[in-house]
Amino acid sequence: MNEVLLRSLTPSVLGILVRRGADFAAAEDAVQDALVEAVRVWPADPPRDPKGWLVTVAWRRFLDAARADTARRRREDLVDEEPAPGPAPAVDDTLQLYFLCAHPSLTPSSAVALTLRAVGGLTTRQIAKAYLVPEATMAQRISRAKRTVSGVRFDQPGDVATVLRVLYLVFNEGYSGDVDLAAEAIRLTRQLAAAIDHPEVAGLLALMLLHHARRAARTAPDGSLIPLAEQDRRRWDTTSIAEGVAILQAALARDQLGEFQAQAAIAALHADAPTAEETDWVQIVEWYDELTRLTDSPVVRLNRAVAVGQADGPRAGLAALAALDDSLPRHAAVAAYLHERDGNLATAARLYAEAAQKAPDLAERDHLTRQAARLNTRRCH
Repeated sequence: MNEVLLRSLTPSVLGILVRRGADFAAAEDAVQDALVEAVRVWPADPPRDPKGWLVTVAWRRFLDAARADTARRRREDLVDEEPAPGPAPAVDDTLQLYFLCAHPSLTPSSAVALTLRAVGGLTTRQIAKAYLVPEATMAQRISRAKRTVSGVRFDQPGDVATVLRVLYLVFNEGYSGDVDLAAEAIRLTRQLAAAIDHPEVAGLLALMLLHHARRAARTAPDGSLIPLAEQDRRRWDTTSIAEGVAILQAALARDQLGEFQAQAAIAALHADAPTAEETDWVQIVEWYDELTRLTDSPVVRLNRAVAVGQADGPRAGLAALAALDDSLPRHAAVAAYLHERDGNLATAARLYAEAAQKAPDLAERDHLTRQAARLNTRRCH
């Protein structure tokens, strides 16, 4: 396998796909899939025309992705932008596809990645960002999953936990990313909750509703981010909050705590506070302790450090943060926030600027840049 040849051909193949009408991001995904396929096939069966082979495979991948995206958009057109409360409509084939992609022959992480790509409509780059891995690594993972399930009978649907993980990631991408999938994720989770009596399904639905209720207040008219503490709580959807809290309370009463119920409990405490100053941070830390026990996730520990800083003071938060790897996404932003609350404006400004350089999207980068500029202005005065 001549990896130098592959690298040298990539720009040319990408350019051909773009000239044929593919948008750049979709073309990149398709070429990446073709490169992974070349690594698998060429050692045993090298093509006589490597460039032509790559163009053909990449164009087929692009057409497959375009058809999947068109189908997803048709499904999204069936629902309103804001998910309506109440019983779910009849189950459609989308939820069934989620279960089928969560095939027992796949590991949970591979099943999630495959479903997000094939059914959820997310790009390889978006999935890689959600998993905190390089795009090339995720492309290989998805390709391996496709090879694993190629030719198998889809008569053994996957488990509920994997489907919940997929729905959670689809909602997060729709809530914070550049593809609006939040309403579709809520719609499917409603269907799942109506079909399965499972406390974690209820917990995920409650979590989605509570987060979605704050959506209108998350951004200013110019598109800039508004932090939770500064949001106009009058713009929160109280109907969705009430429904989410009721669903959560019924789930917690069953005493089968899972990570989605714990996350929903934290969201409910934020939603229940009339003002940011009245937030019950002590109880939020207790729920983060439960969530840490359930997941042992570094991202959960990072969020817990913020809560500790609110409940016990910024130095306690910094002490909790010190135990975490500083390469963790948003670590610098959390450190900046805690240092600012501790009065160390110079360090906070530097860390905000550092965090801005690592921000995953333009809105967050602009927000962090403004935070750094604000503190530098305060120091000059």
